[in-house]
Amino acid sequence: MTRFLSVALRALLVLGILAAPVQAQTSTLTIRTLGPGAEAVEGARVADGQASALTDAAGLARLTLEPGFHRIAIERIGYAHEELEVTLPAGRDTTITVQLELEAMHGEEIVVTSTRTERRIEEEPLRIEVVPREEVEEKLLMTPGDIAMLLNETAGLRVQPTAPSLGGASVRIQGLRGRYTQILSDGLPLYGGQAGALGPLQVPPMDLARVEVIKGAASALYGPTALGGVVNLISRRPARERELILNQSSLDGTDLVGWFADELGDDWGYTLLAGAHRQDHADVDSDGWADLPEFERFSVRPRLFWDDGAGSSVMVTVGGMMEDRAGGTLPGESLPGGAGFVESLDTRRVDAGVNARRLFSDRRVLTVRASGSVQGHEHRYGDLFEEDEHRTAFAEVAMAGQDGRHLWVVGAAVQHDVFEPLDLPRLGFDYTVPALFAQDEVALGDRLTVAGSVRWDHHNRFGSSVSPRLSLLLNAGGWTTRLSGGTGFFAPTPFTEEVEAVGLTRLGTPDYDALEKERARSVMLDVGREVGVVELNVSGFASEIDDPIQTIREADGSLRIANAPESVRTWGTEILASIHSGPWHIVGSHTFLRSTESDPEGEGRREVPLTPEHSLGMIAAFEQEGRGRVGLEVYYTGRQELDDDPYRSTSESHWILGLLVDRRFGPFRFFLNAENILDTRQTEYDRLVRPERTPDGRWITDVWAPLEGRSFNGGVWVAF
Repeated sequence: MTRFLSVALRALLVLGILAAPVQAQTSTLTIRTLGPGAEAVEGARVADGQASALTDAAGLARLTLEPGFHRIAIERIGYAHEELEVTLPAGRDTTITVQLELEAMHGEEIVVTSTRTERRIEEEPLRIEVVPREEVEEKLLMTPGDIAMLLNETAGLRVQPTAPSLGGASVRIQGLRGRYTQILSDGLPLYGGQAGALGPLQVPPMDLARVEVIKGAASALYGPTALGGVVNLISRRPARERELILNQSSLDGTDLVGWFADELGDDWGYTLLAGAHRQDHADVDSDGWADLPEFERFSVRPRLFWDDGAGSSVMVTVGGMMEDRAGGTLPGESLPGGAGFVESLDTRRVDAGVNARRLFSDRRVLTVRASGSVQGHEHRYGDLFEEDEHRTAFAEVAMAGQDGRHLWVVGAAVQHDVFEPLDLPRLGFDYTVPALFAQDEVALGDRLTVAGSVRWDHHNRFGSSVSPRLSLLLNAGGWTTRLSGGTGFFAPTPFTEEVEAVGLTRLGTPDYDALEKERARSVMLDVGREVGVVELNVSGFASEIDDPIQTIREADGSLRIANAPESVRTWGTEILASIHSGPWHIVGSHTFLRSTESDPEGEGRREVPLTPEHSLGMIAAFEQEGRGRVGLEVYYTGRQELDDDPYRSTSESHWILGLLVDRRFGPFRFFLNAENILDTRQTEYDRLVRPERTPDGRWITDVWAPLEGRSFNGGVWVAF
């Protein structure tokens, strides 16, 4: 036994001698971050080429590094970027305190999440446009009940009425039809696989921190439902806030929206959004037809958050919405045929979602997302009644990491969409689409970053598709240049704009075996620069959709969907310029757009209807922090080709002018908004009601200009 112990002690001594040089080859660097008032700064990212870490609640981050020279970068949103150089001795601990300076936050100095890499927007190769909280609040004072105006006044986006009797609309991105736009909430399809004509009109904006928009084919990121682009609604995080908005409009509309949030200890927090909205009929031109439909809507959305402050977090949400909406002829009124026509839609939606993130090391992050939603509709078109149910289930798991200059993501996802028309089972569908995806961003030097992504989707009815996307970011000579191109696909459904306007009953049974999936290619070049207080951005874009689904009107008034013989070709430019100087903020934008398609009722090609060639917008605001603001908005919409309009083939160009005054007194914020001061109305040019009903059942024309005319709204926003 004594001999055994002697041998063991000698072995341990040898192992200790051998291990000593290995241990001496690493050093520990501790970075302590302090703010201007010597307070600890939590959540700052400390990184070099080998490792990275986030500072904890005490402002501390520790890195284990090789001895020698290191360049350390320290980043935190709201603080100026810091870099330091340090030489670490072998086998010793080094602690450095860094004083971070506050940095004025501009609208784009945020981390975007829609590409899953969570990078600062100026470092992201893919062009992502962000509507910051400041603009969200401005539009919230104009329309507290929905995000339609918020999106419609974003360059390159257009909220196009598609169910005009009920005020329904879809979001077109760079001229592509609204069915190609995916609307997400924190990356989750809570509003269904296709938001539908009323999607943007049923989402109150009060709980939004910002909106991220990806333009062009985004199937490489989000699959077949994002062929035209993505609108990702990013929610606000918990803080000790209580807010209430009461709004009343001159057109007899009322909104009451509450926002409640708090922290539940160090790691937990919650938010709660609740709203009640109503609108009465408005017949502005006194023709017996409701220019504004009536509706009542109630919605609630609680969210529960957990965040350990070290990179791991969970968000869980549930939501419910009920709305009854009606339009058409007013009570006691009749149409040229001698009878009335009432259109109504009752909607009930319940959804739930979870968004979880787990930081395994300084370089590996696992994310899990899942959601489910159920929507029920009862729709009336005169004497026709339709009842249906939409169900969407979604799940995704992804691993992200950083190795040297590479920032990569790999993952898998599945989405299940079911549509059950209870009265028309022949039009139902049941789609399941599993997918695998991967992406990589690599910095090729200080000025050039390249990002590539690819996604494989297997559609249970339309087979497999591979959707690649490549993006490039170049910073040179003070200019920022982005070039991006990608492909995508879209599975045919019965929901075209023409069908949503008149109902599914008039649609013949689709022959899905004969239909081809729609396939798209898009490219975008974006160049921007900041010079002092001036920021300029110019973009050019083009897309082509092969085998697009078109709606064909038959002689007997029925509708049929089929693949068009030629592609839809769209191209254009966007110019965005802004000036931010002290209390003054001026933003101007111009969009030029051309989009052509096969003529479904004849030979050759035509301009895509309801697509203005020129759109112009300007916003000027004077704002004093904590006191209030005055804002003036001017928008111009150019001529549009019209489809089957008995009064004209091309619309009139028109201007819209608005004025917003916002004044704060302590916790109270009073606002008054004058919308469409020039009283621009489509019915000033032509009647909305047709002289006779079309064979497919339409009583009114398409909507190409405002119907409600001049209006005012005002109220109070209370923070307590």
